[in-house]
Amino acid sequence: MTVITDLWNAVAQRLSVATGQSFAIRKRQALSGGCINQAWKISDSEQAFFVKIHAAAGLAMFEAEAAGLTELAASQTVRVPKPVSWGSAADLAWLALEYLPLGGTGAMATLGRQLAALHRQPQPYFGWRRDNTIGSTLQRNTRSDDWIEFWREQRLSLQLELAAKNGYGGGLQRQGEALLARLAGLFVSYQPTPALLHGDLWSGNAGATVDGEPVVFDPAVYYGDREADLAMTELFGGFPEGFYAAYREAWPLDAGYLQRRSLYNLYHVLNHLNLFGGGYLAQAERLIAQLLAELR
Repeated sequence: MTVITDLWNAVAQRLSVATGQSFAIRKRQALSGGCINQAWKISDSEQAFFVKIHAAAGLAMFEAEAAGLTELAASQTVRVPKPVSWGSAADLAWLALEYLPLGGTGAMATLGRQLAALHRQPQPYFGWRRDNTIGSTLQRNTRSDDWIEFWREQRLSLQLELAAKNGYGGGLQRQGEALLARLAGLFVSYQPTPALLHGDLWSGNAGATVDGEPVVFDPAVYYGDREADLAMTELFGGFPEGFYAAYREAWPLDAGYLQRRSLYNLYHVLNHLNLFGGGYLAQAERLIAQLLAELR
């Protein structure tokens, strides 16, 4: 009880400093939906915040998330919750965000246009200014001018190495290595340019305010091929067709996107294998086999 009290006292104190307005927690409400962090809504009589809590080692993860949200907001294209304060206390790390009441509908076509506008803003390189996480897995973002090398070394290779450490060897590793050696075959007539990406844009990380404004959250930001963001939206349920129609109208996709979609989603399936276990092994192996068959 003392540990939790110390944590909430620290959160309230830092929020008071960050907002310049005295804040004392009057109400706490546990929220569902997160698989990596605890989530809470805290409020007084005037203000409310969304707070994530993790073990103290998660502070760097929260700092990187705050930086990513800030950069997305600066693009003036998509709405994100504003990061307000973060820190650690009582062996726990926390991140406090603007609280946005969600539950609106009919915003996905607008989000499609906004995402296209985000992706159209040119960036100087592939990678980002710092590493961050995808879920709780390290996502390395070392600067590169070569997209194929970046995806090979800083995305798929790292996930395959982690899978081997987690006991997933054999065919996954053999087929994975074969795919890594042949990635260039998926980019024969396509040269990606760096775009600011959300990085983890599946249906659970997007919504709409009660006023109908689209919102995205829980990013894993980096500069990469815009197709990687679009591919992720089609994984784990997908977005409404109006989202895709609006995006394509604003910025049509290259004819080879459907082939590379499997390549980009392989990264996330491997990450889920490493985070959540063998239930994702068969899906990862199917994606690799499909890509190798197309590269013959």
